[in-house]
Amino acid sequence: MHKKILLLGSGELGKELVIALKRLGQTVITVDSYAGAPAMQVADGSEIIDMLDGDQLDQVVAKHKPDLVVPEIEAIRTERFYQYENQNIQVVPSAKAANYTMNRKLIRDLASKELGLRTAKYFYATTFEEFKKAVEEIGFPCVVKPLMSSSGKGQSVLKNVADEKTVWEYAITNSRGDINEVIIEEFVSFHTEITLLTVTQKDGPTLFCPPIGHRQERGDYQESWQPVAISEIDYADACEMAKKVTTALSGAGIWGVEFFLTDNGVYFSELSPRPHDTGMVTLAGTQNLSEFELHARAILGLPIPEIKLEKAGASAVILAQKAAERFSIDGVEKALDQPHTDIRIFGKPTTRPYRRMGVALAYDMISADMNELRKKAKKAADQISIN
Repeated sequence: MHKKILLLGSGELGKELVIALKRLGQTVITVDSYAGAPAMQVADGSEIIDMLDGDQLDQVVAKHKPDLVVPEIEAIRTERFYQYENQNIQVVPSAKAANYTMNRKLIRDLASKELGLRTAKYFYATTFEEFKKAVEEIGFPCVVKPLMSSSGKGQSVLKNVADEKTVWEYAITNSRGDINEVIIEEFVSFHTEITLLTVTQKDGPTLFCPPIGHRQERGDYQESWQPVAISEIDYADACEMAKKVTTALSGAGIWGVEFFLTDNGVYFSELSPRPHDTGMVTLAGTQNLSEFELHARAILGLPIPEIKLEKAGASAVILAQKAAERFSIDGVEKALDQPHTDIRIFGKPTTRPYRRMGVALAYDMISADMNELRKKAKKAADQISIN
């Protein structure tokens, strides 16, 4: 049971996945656009290329002849994945899934129009005139996102006519790849955002992790907690929708399926065909297997007998405040001075404003007060400074 795995994208999620794969005896080659990326630090080898350059991507695949190609980011020439599958290379979770989920248009139309999942009302725009017409149709406030982006870049809430031009330009300039199109969504009045980590297997049933609550700022996750309060009806609906969409996309692995919980039920939001940033809370030992261990087992076809909640946990991000090529990380000893806390420093070689440099974790028994756990994780994160 030994595979060579080509990991496309080498951030903090990739780093934890590499560790999980190495513990299972696998060989992992990491790829990213810059040297010293977090996952490169723990892998068997690495390559530095522009993954939006299809020729460069083909060359790396031909050079390493991997058994599996595992995308960890959005900005990849994903249409090449169909070609790799034809070469009997396993694409995780599948070429179809990677192509659909890298583009908000494909995944939203699949969820809403083909599968009939409940989503916010939405329109697309490729010009400012189309954008203004869509905004007029939906009304204020509305959510604007590039069709292709990552970590919330380019996403904002439009509240009035005066900000239309600014919001449009922010979305377009933060688009990734060569797609200059935005999605304009109805603002859903929700009380909680959740991630339902969903595991599809090669030879086993679809499994669901206990739902994770999360909070975002600037379109990017700031904290997450597990378990989150959810009714039995809403949980069942979320599981049904997650199973429908992951089955339609096909393949084995973990999926981060996002939902809005409202007073009128559950709305499908987005999904990622890989470990989810909000799922870093599982590094606090909340489950018998972390999301990274689950992904590793699923893509290798190894059995997952059960997913069991073992603790309550919370995570809070550690952010940089400025751009720097040389910096120090201070306050680790203060953050770890509290009982039942832990941290992960990602090892990114440079900083920029709001760049995620680490995560603080807090955990306790399942019956613990979640508000107190969230405060503890946030306090630990606040004690670490990037200077």
